Amino acid sequence: MTMNEKLKPIHPGEILLEEFIKPLDLTTPILAKDINLSLKLIEEIILEKQSITTEIGLRLSKYFGLSERFWLNLQLKYDLEITKDKLEETINSEVKTISI
Repeated sequence: MTMNEKLKPIHPGEILLEEFIKPLDLTTPILAKDINLSLKLIEEIILEKQSITTEIGLRLSKYFGLSERFWLNLQLKYDLEITKDKLEETINSEVKTISI
């Protein structure tokens, strides 16, 4: 990797799978049942096709005993990096900066 290459942002679904489901020997059906969400939704999060909404974040936080903001902060950071990658040059060329 060269110095100019950026690492791909990490989706919260990858963290859910690699840091929680696998180490705790959970299955997606058990997780879905325990937090009262559909299996399809959990699988879409893991496949990075679904974002962590506030409701999903609250359910996951309660289940794993984490801060209410944990999952939402991961999602916000991911979304910000994706948006910056797509729009940073456009925004820099279209938006002026004022002195305050």
